[in-house]
Amino acid sequence: MTIAIVIILLVIATLAFHFISPWWFTPLASNWQAIDDTINISLWVVGIVFVAVSLFLAFVIFKFRHNKNRRADYEPENGKLEGWLTIVTTLGVAAMLAPGLVVWGQFISVPENSVIVEVVGQQWHWSYRLPGKDGKLGKTSIKLVTEDNPFGINVNDINGADDLLIKSNELHLLIDQPVKVLLRSKDVLHNFAVPQFRVKMDLVPGAVTFVWFTPTKLGRYELLCEELCGIAHFTMRGYVKVDSAKDYQTWLANLPTFTQTLTRDPANITQGKQHYAGCASCHGIDGQGNEAMNAPKLAGLSRWYLHRQLSYFKQKIRGQNSNDLYGQQMAAMSALLPDEKAIEDVSAYINSLAALKNTAASTGDVIKGKSFYKNCSYCHGEHAQGNYAMNAPKLAGQHPWYLKRQISYFQQGIRGAHPADLYGKQMILMSKSLHDERTVNDVVSYIDSLTN
Repeated sequence: MTIAIVIILLVIATLAFHFISPWWFTPLASNWQAIDDTINISLWVVGIVFVAVSLFLAFVIFKFRHNKNRRADYEPENGKLEGWLTIVTTLGVAAMLAPGLVVWGQFISVPENSVIVEVVGQQWHWSYRLPGKDGKLGKTSIKLVTEDNPFGINVNDINGADDLLIKSNELHLLIDQPVKVLLRSKDVLHNFAVPQFRVKMDLVPGAVTFVWFTPTKLGRYELLCEELCGIAHFTMRGYVKVDSAKDYQTWLANLPTFTQTLTRDPANITQGKQHYAGCASCHGIDGQGNEAMNAPKLAGLSRWYLHRQLSYFKQKIRGQNSNDLYGQQMAAMSALLPDEKAIEDVSAYINSLAALKNTAASTGDVIKGKSFYKNCSYCHGEHAQGNYAMNAPKLAGQHPWYLKRQISYFQQGIRGAHPADLYGKQMILMSKSLHDERTVNDVVSYIDSLTN
């Protein structure tokens, strides 16, 4: 009797939890209501079966409880019961599978008026490509990927010349416009998933897969990789922003074509040296840095990373937190660089400076630091040499005091919290794997021990 009551209470509690639970689907923002309907049908089928079987079990336990005056009959075959069970089970399975097959037919039937968008995944970053005025994407190859050609577009393919490139993690889409999303990976298996759109698909190295959907609600939605793609899988986040026609055209007009990225004006190092004169008072004539001025070493840093950080300061993406005193100073100093060309020139000049070896060593445990650095090496390189493909700067050769401060800033959300600082957000997540000050000191000591 007690067991039967417990089973009935379990059924009641399960149903109550299902109907009052706050954990449910995110609001639908695409045309795929059919997917929600299919899932709901499956839930109803399995829910009804769960309730029916559980209550039947409780009834059987109660009705056929032990009675010393009653003996059980042995009945190995019951054709009627088996027939009903076969029919009911078949109907239940068909009710769950048939809607899914119908939706799958829709899922692989892309509307003719769909626009094409390419999504490229790599550890741990998203980037995007749109066809230009010709409506065709150029051919690509992983072998062609370089710092100047991160998408690996074939320069001899005329269809790729006007391709529009988006190197940031944020993609814009036009509301109520069907989109066919082509998916490819530069390295390992990834997965494209925006919960509000209800569709997801794997990015398979060496192949091009696809999904399609029609965004139906304006807003900014988080793009997730839902395939375990490496140690920092959880940091592989991006955004899809659904725009009105006016906002979408404004965004589209600012995108560079592949040809433009290859034919940009070369940096003027002489002009960059003149711009650097205002930086030298803190960072040193040779970019060697100065702890007394709280200025990090700049010599030895990659040109692309210097350009990004100067742009962040100038665009008020970095250096706006009230606790980042030195970042605020840099944000003010970045105003001395009047335009994008000045940032390009000064970045090229700093990159031309020879890095000097640090004179003061850190005092942490290098052996322990090496094991902690393992997580960092997946992006920054085994020797902390940096990795353009991973958007990770060089760490080797930087002053230990500066590295410690930046790790602390990431941990506290002083740096990296701005919505536009996509890589900073990743660093916030990764920095929290260093649980205390001693661990930070150890990993910085190991980085300091690497060849400058």
